Amino acid sequence: MNAVGESAWVAYGAYTRRKTLLIAGLIVVTLLLGILAMALGSARLSVVEVMRALAGSGDQRTTQIVMNIRLPRVLAALVAGMGLALAGCIMQNVLQNPLASDYTLGVSQGAAFGAAVAILALGAGSVNAAGAVNDALLIRNPYLVTMSAFAGSLMATVTILLMARYRGITPEAMILAGVAMGSLFTAGTVLVQYFATDVQVASIVFWTFGDLGRASWQDLSIISVVTLLAMVYFMIKRWDYSVLSSGDEIAGSLGVDVGRTRMLGMFLASLVTAAAVSFLGIIAFVGLVAPHLMRRIIGGDYRFLIPASAVAGSLLLLVSDTLARNVIAPVVLPVGAVTSFMGAPLFIYLLVRGYGYRSSRGG
Repeated sequence: MNAVGESAWVAYGAYTRRKTLLIAGLIVVTLLLGILAMALGSARLSVVEVMRALAGSGDQRTTQIVMNIRLPRVLAALVAGMGLALAGCIMQNVLQNPLASDYTLGVSQGAAFGAAVAILALGAGSVNAAGAVNDALLIRNPYLVTMSAFAGSLMATVTILLMARYRGITPEAMILAGVAMGSLFTAGTVLVQYFATDVQVASIVFWTFGDLGRASWQDLSIISVVTLLAMVYFMIKRWDYSVLSSGDEIAGSLGVDVGRTRMLGMFLASLVTAAAVSFLGIIAFVGLVAPHLMRRIIGGDYRFLIPASAVAGSLLLLVSDTLARNVIAPVVLPVGAVTSFMGAPLFIYLLVRGYGYRSSRGG
């Protein structure tokens, strides 16, 4: 190997190490924050008490709080944040649109509408009028809810894909289409509520707020399996996504099946979104914020951008939920409202600044 080749290899090694270390650092920060989040709350615990409870040597009270309440919530934040960020990252790539995400394209609203129909019309949910408000809605058939939510999200996805294939369509038009689809599904959800009973309306409104505390271990297992399988597929196709970010013509000339890659990417992104939304409610802007933050920091190489976005999504949702539980404790705010407060300024910034997606692809 000549001197030039050796220098290039050394530079490439430094490039990959830097990005790998950054992702590893994000993982460590996320895990540490997860432990801290289990210590914070209306019942304050020390980090040592949390570690003992996780190790199975804590007292009964601490173990109950950590294992039955806070650990499932933290895991829900990690898995759902990962899934929503992955969905946003892939949607932005295959649609070549910096504002694409599950929420801005109406996919979350479509999933919420499908879940609402399953709960109130298809008998997948039941109402416990005598229970507490958090238990007013009981999901009897989570699989039917997930499939119905996926069907709703797929309707929005197919519409956006058809518009993306339409010659001459602009990024602004695709976002407007997403806004229109979101409004349409929101109107459909309102109509479902209109024909429901008072208790059912209260239950479905509470459900759409976005709440990580409602996830059971069974719900977490479903969300985790769907998200991890999608993650594996996205990582296998990471080279195709990197090439696709240069444009359809270049990707096609390099052997990438653009149509198949785009369709499967949107399909799996919608499935991941549906799995999270159907169990946890609408959680806005995680899929928009996390990929953009990582693209600014780590560049547009999808070998690193995909895992970095996943970790950033977990961290963002975990921070949001920790704030929601502690800002005015013991009252727990809807985590979807907190993520919207953080995501809306970035959305406005992108609109004002313009669409710098192509200029931010470099490593």
